[in-house]
Amino acid sequence: MTRFSLERRTLLLAGGQAALFAALARTPVLAAPKFLENPFSLGVASGDPTADGFVIWTRLAPRPLEPHGGMPTGAVELAWEVAEDDAFRKNVRSGKALARPELAHSVHVEISGLRSHRRYWYRFVIEGIASDVGAVRTAPAADAAVDRLRFAVAGCQHYERGLFTAWRHVSQESDLDFVYHYGDYIYEGKAAAAGMTGKAPIVRRHTGNELYSLDDYRQRYALYKMDPDLKAAHAAAAFLSSFDDHEVDNNWASDLDSDNTPPEIFQLRRTAAMQAWYEHMPVRMNHFPYNGAPQTYRRLDFGRLLRAHVLDKRSYRSIRLCEKTGDGNCVDERDGSDTMLGNAQERWLSDGLSSGSAWNLLALGGLVMPFDRSAQKVPSNGYDNWTGYPDARQRLVELIQARSPKNVVIAGGDSHMFFIGHLPSVPHDLESAPIAPEFHATSISSISTNGVPIGADPRAATNPHISMIHDQRGYLLFDVEPHAVQSSARVIDQAITPGGAVSTLARFVVTSGRAEVSKL
Repeated sequence: MTRFSLERRTLLLAGGQAALFAALARTPVLAAPKFLENPFSLGVASGDPTADGFVIWTRLAPRPLEPHGGMPTGAVELAWEVAEDDAFRKNVRSGKALARPELAHSVHVEISGLRSHRRYWYRFVIEGIASDVGAVRTAPAADAAVDRLRFAVAGCQHYERGLFTAWRHVSQESDLDFVYHYGDYIYEGKAAAAGMTGKAPIVRRHTGNELYSLDDYRQRYALYKMDPDLKAAHAAAAFLSSFDDHEVDNNWASDLDSDNTPPEIFQLRRTAAMQAWYEHMPVRMNHFPYNGAPQTYRRLDFGRLLRAHVLDKRSYRSIRLCEKTGDGNCVDERDGSDTMLGNAQERWLSDGLSSGSAWNLLALGGLVMPFDRSAQKVPSNGYDNWTGYPDARQRLVELIQARSPKNVVIAGGDSHMFFIGHLPSVPHDLESAPIAPEFHATSISSISTNGVPIGADPRAATNPHISMIHDQRGYLLFDVEPHAVQSSARVIDQAITPGGAVSTLARFVVTSGRAEVSKL
């Protein structure tokens, strides 16, 4: 596609979105339900903070697992408030919003005009019923010399495989600026049989079969968002929300699933899944899935200290390489160069890597580092990660080298294990010079399928660029300063029964001017 046609497509998309947003702003005939149950059963959330505001979210669902969440099929008006205190004695913004049935009665309110780098509290009210109270901090001003930021990285929260205890502990971490959720917010599979699946217990069960329709996805999100620990995490800090494969279908890539479904048919499923994702995430209206294809990659600045690049690692990637015999919609080898991010997103990333920020955070999913799997009990090539996209990985290496050396930190997750190390400059030489540190988070509750017990990992011996490999549930906690980034691997002692305790397994540091991690 030519540059002209890409620009024309962007203009057409922008024009279409403007018309859509204007239509959403028009007031329809309103329904006036009387609530016998809590309409805010799915909690509240905030996201994507800027120096003067953020997004606040809720969804009205008094009976969340029923059709339409127990709401009438009409638009409903509700109020929102933002205050400088949690008792709402000093309100600084307030207004009305429409919860529309076409969007599952979800609400996304974009707040602006606030003071930079300070905490606010928010809530929603309808028919005299108030939601939970959420807390959120605006970003520092663009030119601010910030001494410190703190954020968490987490994802992979399979409802059936464990409790969301780790989210409760995230909600209790002090002074969080944001949480980067790298994806697998829901899992799309049918309800598992009770008891054990393989060596892992089924802790609680999904409702329904595998997800295909918009209503299917909406109900699954409702099931997850009813969880009190997840609700607590959303209420505690702003989320930078991304997605991976299970929000749609395992191992999907662009317009292809892994089941030989024709692309035009799979796109129907992807469109439903992406609408449901938008309806349930605290993201801005410009990430609305216009014509079924949201553009979700974006960057957020936190003063001069950190620029976060939230990347889409699914929507634009090449057809995947076949992992095993019988895989569908895959190839044994590609005819041309591969891509993980797509050409437009790669150019966007190149343009936005900033030497003016002390640090650039690449919020990615999937293991970017090469990984020698020769000691792995369960065979896998790892082709769903960056290993299956070697040309894309090499371009990323070259981009970091050319645009912003030694101030890039890669963070994400997908493998349900901690992988802490660095991206080598030569992927086939694991001892080559480091290009960027990588912090790959474990899962909130999803189990590892690598067949390796908790403790010493035999694969560490053949991966000299990796400082730690560890299979335990938890998350990563980052403390960012101008000259150093520290990361703590926070682990839960168990996620099978309530009451799991959190501890710090290990701490690492990256110092400015060095592209590798050191263990503290």
